Amino acid sequence: MSEHWSGFSYIVTNLARFIRPEEITFSGVNSTLPMLACLLAKRAYDGDFIYINVAGGVNPSPSSIPISSSDPLLAEGSQSIFANEDFYDLCARGRMDLCFLGAAQIDGAGCANNSCIGEWSDPKVRLPGGGGGAVMLPTARRACTWRTEHSRRTLVEKLDFVTSWGGFHGVVTSIAVFEKREGRLALRSWHPESSLEEVRERTGFKFDASGAEPTALPTVREQEALRALDPKGDFERDAAVRLR
Repeated sequence: MSEHWSGFSYIVTNLARFIRPEEITFSGVNSTLPMLACLLAKRAYDGDFIYINVAGGVNPSPSSIPISSSDPLLAEGSQSIFANEDFYDLCARGRMDLCFLGAAQIDGAGCANNSCIGEWSDPKVRLPGGGGGAVMLPTARRACTWRTEHSRRTLVEKLDFVTSWGGFHGVVTSIAVFEKREGRLALRSWHPESSLEEVRERTGFKFDASGAEPTALPTVREQEALRALDPKGDFERDAAVRLR
């Protein structure tokens, strides 16, 4: 990885930049890029935070970095082990500061669709559903998601099905970073090799872009941390993130 952004490094590092010191942060199932973001933040940033993952690990120190975000390796060296109900309990009590959760479609209000593409009664694709995310997304203090594809079919004006309402405070794609302002997703920054015009063209919902600018390049510490986590580029090849 060079000083410039690849689509992969852009998503992982900008997810990590949503993590705040002293907070409790969670990464869910099928969430390899957020898992890497949390591990990157532990290495690259001075402010410490509590990292909990869906494998049950609490501040783990895995001997190697697994491809699966649910791998038992992510519980190695943990200060304690959490069960699923513990994640939900933290959210219900207002103690979960940040959750990284997936979504098939996201709208401009930060709502998520994980249920179906097309009509519910006759879908083109039946998706896995809300699962734990339907509990955690509305109850965590903040939630972020990511999309390796930035397009009008994933960032939509109207969801095919509302699985979870309004929970996303941040969205990172291969070319843009959004954050919630006054109940709507607004553009924070865009990939330096992209443009505001391209982000608008490829986004299905309208958004406020006041104050947005090209994303700051990765720092040396961020580059070194990601290189240590993915020294052979296996995660980057598996993610297959394209800018266009």
